[in-house]
Amino acid sequence: MIDCGEGTQQQLLQTKLSLHQLTAICITHVHGDHCYGLPGLLASAAMSGRHEPLMLIAPKAIAKLLDAITLTTELYFPFAINFMAIEDVLSKDSEDEGKVSFSFGSQHQLDIDITPLSHRVASYGFGITQNISQRTLNTDKLTADGIPASALWGKLQQGTDVMTEDGRQLRSADYVDNAVKRTRVVVAGDNGTPACLSAALVDTDLLVHEATYTQEVLTKIQTKNPDFDPMHSSAQLVGKFAQDVGLKNLILTHFSARYQSFDNPNSNTANMGHIRLDAQRAYQGNLWLAADFAQYTVDGAADLASSQEDNSVQYLGSARDNET
Repeated sequence: MIDCGEGTQQQLLQTKLSLHQLTAICITHVHGDHCYGLPGLLASAAMSGRHEPLMLIAPKAIAKLLDAITLTTELYFPFAINFMAIEDVLSKDSEDEGKVSFSFGSQHQLDIDITPLSHRVASYGFGITQNISQRTLNTDKLTADGIPASALWGKLQQGTDVMTEDGRQLRSADYVDNAVKRTRVVVAGDNGTPACLSAALVDTDLLVHEATYTQEVLTKIQTKNPDFDPMHSSAQLVGKFAQDVGLKNLILTHFSARYQSFDNPNSNTANMGHIRLDAQRAYQGNLWLAADFAQYTVDGAADLASSQEDNSVQYLGSARDNET
């Protein structure tokens, strides 16, 4: 989970997701719309009977927030919260080298790396890289070598060397092709300078980035009060950056409340159509505007199947229980 604003646990109740499935929570920065829901969500996890440890990757100030809540409300967690302060992970003396790793078995690895951004408070982006090792048995070679299909094939694919009935020693490495399927997504916190993510976006399948305003509105805000910089991005600013770095897939989110949820760029009422059009003035890649409960699948190997277009990101519909 990336960020936990107020109402997060209520939204989760509308889906099939369970707090017992949650492995880690990453908090991009300490502004309330990104963290006020965290104490309540953790309390709900405790009340639902969770006992498995939970990783929490966040600024140090979040630890102070949770300490205050637990002390003043007598909140008790029946599970361990493994807190990793972002400042410590990024420090020169850190053994983690700016990366946190999760292993889901010998063939499935998830790495989270952290990139500092530009905002009114310290804000960060999280790069999530999934590596899945795949063993493919070369059945043609086995057949050519006169080794018929049998239980030996399965053992070879699992990495075990075997002996045939006629005494031949077969090495798994000779008959198994090992490949790594890599998928990478970058989710940014509030950020007024998209270029902060230039290095993080190398070989990235998808960027999720804030687009609080259109460029026109952002310019008006900055002109009206030159001494105040909201340090947020416009849709056009993010779109231009994504186009310049060759990013193929972009999801925009974190829209100002002034923009209504309908999509009509011809309307006089500020709406999602204006955000979309603002981004498309600079960006020609695959673009989506985030909406509550929207779910996507990201497959870093999918675009290898087609030289015509990138299809590594697909919109799946709503995650609500009662919607398809």
